[in-house]
Amino acid sequence: MSFSHLCEMKKINFSFTNNEKPKKGSVLISDPFLNDPYFGRSVVILCEHNEEGTFGFVLNNFAEIDLHKIDENFPDINAKIGFGGPVSKDSLFFIHSLGSEISNSLQIQKNLFYGGDFDEVCAVLKTNPEARKKIRFFIGYSGWDLEQLDAELKENAWITVNNVGHELILDTKLDDLWKTALEMQQGKFKMISKFPNNPNDN
Repeated sequence: MSFSHLCEMKKINFSFTNNEKPKKGSVLISDPFLNDPYFGRSVVILCEHNEEGTFGFVLNNFAEIDLHKIDENFPDINAKIGFGGPVSKDSLFFIHSLGSEISNSLQIQKNLFYGGDFDEVCAVLKTNPEARKKIRFFIGYSGWDLEQLDAELKENAWITVNNVGHELILDTKLDDLWKTALEMQQGKFKMISKFPNNPNDN
């Protein structure tokens, strides 16, 4: 019996919504069946969300790039570089938990910051390579105008959550962040995390 037929028999309501509203520091978790080359099964940290629009970074998509081999001034720390989204794919961005150690950082949520002085970041990493666990780099970013994101939320393309802390956001070694972030929500969302990519595969 297929998964879709089972749902029909039991009349289960798998609504990909909750009562949380997006804000700076929120995480967006994609609908399990979202068919998009950039955002399928993705988790996105929102660095800004206001009347002018929203931007952030996909956390669980990585680029096979060693920045040190491209630019010798970049510390040789063997860091995993995220592919943050389809906008400005020729630019490097970063988030971190170093706070006031990095000048001009902008706070996203408690203990999580966006941007700042890049030379200071490089200096920290050269002095203390273990600090790479406190910093994440991205090529490109994800952006929406306000009406665009609102429309996608109404279509249930995203689940908004506000309980994902900086440790998980900065962790580049987690095998399946999408599943882990959904399981943290418990209830129907934990069940949603077990959905196959194609419901007919069950």
